[in-house]
Amino acid sequence: MDGQISFEFPGVLSGRLMRDMRLRWDKGQLVEAYSSTNRDFLNAIVRSDPGASLIGEFAFGTNPGVTLFCKDILFDEKIGGTVHIALGRAYPECGGTNQSAIHWDIIKDTRRNATVSADGIPVLRDGVFLL
Repeated sequence: MDGQISFEFPGVLSGRLMRDMRLRWDKGQLVEAYSSTNRDFLNAIVRSDPGASLIGEFAFGTNPGVTLFCKDILFDEKIGGTVHIALGRAYPECGGTNQSAIHWDIIKDTRRNATVSADGIPVLRDGVFLL
């Protein structure tokens, strides 16, 4: 994993908000975890075990009826036109192998000025599937 991701919505974990989050990986290692709020908490979480700083899930929000971020991950991860990653534990039943004590979903808003590509092919642009 190489690259970075920034989040328009705050990361929400244990009732704490991490605003303006940005994560950056280099050669598979998380080298930067930034937030403008609760930064010490964020850094403690991503260092809680060896798998906590790795991506255990990537998924698309596909429900066009869910449009507003409400700080409840069971709704927020479904916001149509978004994507989310989970730091930590992957689901083995989906082929994931990463192990961690955490599984923390964080939402990326891709509904404006964003393109998501898979293997170099755009699959989502401004929150709309292209395929």
